[in-house]
Order: sequence, then structure tokens, then C-alpha cells
Amino acid sequence: MSLREVEAAAPASLERPLDGTLERLTVRSEALEDNPLGDSPVRPLLVYTPAGAGERRLPSVYFLQGFAGRLEEWLAGADSGPNTIEQLDGMMAAGECPPAILVFVDAFTSRGGSQFLNSTGCGRYLDYVCDEVVRFVDARYPTLAERDHRGVSGKSSGGYGALILSMLRPELFGGLASHAGDALFECCYQPVFPVAARQLRGEFGGSWERFEHRAAQPDFEWRQCAALFAAYGTACAYSPDRDRPGRPLMPFDEVGRPIEDIWAQWLTFDPVRLAEAHADSLRGMRRIYLDAGRSDEFFLDLGAQALSDEFTRLGVEHTLELFDGNHDGVDARMPRAVFELVTALQ
Repeated sequence: MSLREVEAAAPASLERPLDGTLERLTVRSEALEDNPLGDSPVRPLLVYTPAGAGERRLPSVYFLQGFAGRLEEWLAGADSGPNTIEQLDGMMAAGECPPAILVFVDAFTSRGGSQFLNSTGCGRYLDYVCDEVVRFVDARYPTLAERDHRGVSGKSSGGYGALILSMLRPELFGGLASHAGDALFECCYQPVFPVAARQLRGEFGGSWERFEHRAAQPDFEWRQCAALFAAYGTACAYSPDRDRPGRPLMPFDEVGRPIEDIWAQWLTFDPVRLAEAHADSLRGMRRIYLDAGRSDEFFLDLGAQALSDEFTRLGVEHTLELFDGNHDGVDARMPRAVFELVTALQ
């Protein structure tokens, strides 16, 4: 598999000039060719290089978006303040964070996201990130191209991606930061099932076929049935219907009750349950940083606590910080976590 640049892209637009350099690339993925959703294999890729890097080899950190997130959101500031890229650039320019190559990855699908897994329900996104993007970046930029100098970070489903990629591809990532990452699935996903079942009944007459047809239309607005869209999209990753590529087996019935055999498939992807099988590689990581708001709407503070408890049981060194705030509150905490990662990955 390979990733190649397919066209010259305009520089990424930012309101504030950067001390370093942000390149906006357009690449074509072999892994995403002919994916079951028909999503484009041509993807944007943002790569930040700090000022004065030259040929000096630097650690790298990969950033993963949350469910339904788009790459452009990294360029958008919050309340007219600096965005994450600008904050990180400012930290490195001021010497408040060691220099690093920062890579912002697009894994969006027409069903909202991929959970950064390989699935017949949405495509080979684990292969895309791990076998294509990492190799492409290491070949093009002055990275320290070894596990101990490479980290991965994300929020929500992106935080899940940071956890799952670190477990499933332990030879690639030596540090991770998971901000309210999906974990303890019975707490973060099961409460959504009755809400989604109600939306399916009210908006689509209880018919998955009607929902699928509507979701395929270009004017579909997923926020009008967000719980249903999220449940369907994550099912594409966790419980794909192998007899119908691009479609999932749903883990709940018409009144939101879990369907035990399908729900059991989901649980095999829960980081809390996966940790024990990957304990040796997790114990070898140079930095693991977890956080979540105590008022997280999806109970991901409970997931972070359960994951921390499991890491402690397994002897995996890590940091857990629970703060006063909700799911959106982790955005402001990402630069600090990057400092933690980069410092450890030098």
C-alpha cells in the first residue's frame, strides 16, 4: 500500500501568521480505493513543521478528529481565539514546548467516521493511517521515524482512535493522549440506543432502509437525527454486515434493547476490555495521558476512569485528569497534552 500526493494544494488558511510552516497536502490512498461507502480515496492532509527545523530529526504527533469531524475544524478558532494549530505554534515559538512535526489526519466517512478501524462497513482506515500516512510523513519530513518518537492524540472518537491504534499497532506509537476517548461502551453507547430507536421510529417509520436512503442524499442533515446517525456510523465500524458491504448489523432492536450477539461484537473493541491483551506494549509506552470532563454528556469521564483503573491493575503507567467541564471542555486541554507527549518522545 502507498500514499501519494496527487496535486499541489493551496497553503492552509489561518487568520494569524505562524512562526512555523503548515502545509496542506492532497493525497491519494491505495487503502481507501474502492471502499464500500464509495467515499473518495483522495484526502486532505495537514502537516506542521516548526520554525528552524531544517534537517534536524524531530518527534511527530498525529492528530485524529472526533466523529463527524472534518480536517478544516483544526483551522477554526474558538470564540475568535487562536485555534489548536496556532496555540501549538505559539508554544514552540516561545520555547514552551519542544519542537515536533504535527500531522492532522482526515478519516471522515459519509457515515460520520471510521473509528480508525478496518471494516467492511466503511473501509480500511487503520491501514490508511498506520501503513500509508505514517510512511508518507516519515519519507517526506525530518521525523525521528521510530515508535519511541511517534505519538497520537485525539478527542472523543479521535481519542478512541489514539487508544485503538496504539493497541493494535504497538510498533508505531510510543505515546498517546486520549481526550474523552470512547471507552466503557455500556456507558457511552448504550444510553444512545433508545434515543436512536425513537428517532428511527419518528423520522423514518422504524425503517432502516428509509434511513439509509435518506442518509445517502446530498442534502441529508445528520444533526437532525444525531443519535441515530452516530449509532449507525459506529455500527459500520464495530459490527459490519459482511454480506452487505457498507452496511452494519445494528446492536439494538426497535425499542432500543441491545441485541446480545451483535452487542458482544462491539464489546470486543472496547479499550477497557482490550487493555489486558495489549498490556505489555502499553507498559512500554513513553507517555499515556487521559482526561475528560466530569460532566461529559456521553459519560466518557466514567470511561476514562474505568480505563485508568484497568491500566493501574495492569501496571501501565499513565496520567488521568478529570476536570470540571463537559465534552467540549477538552478542546482547550489539547495543547498541554501535546507538551506532555512531545517532551516524552524526544
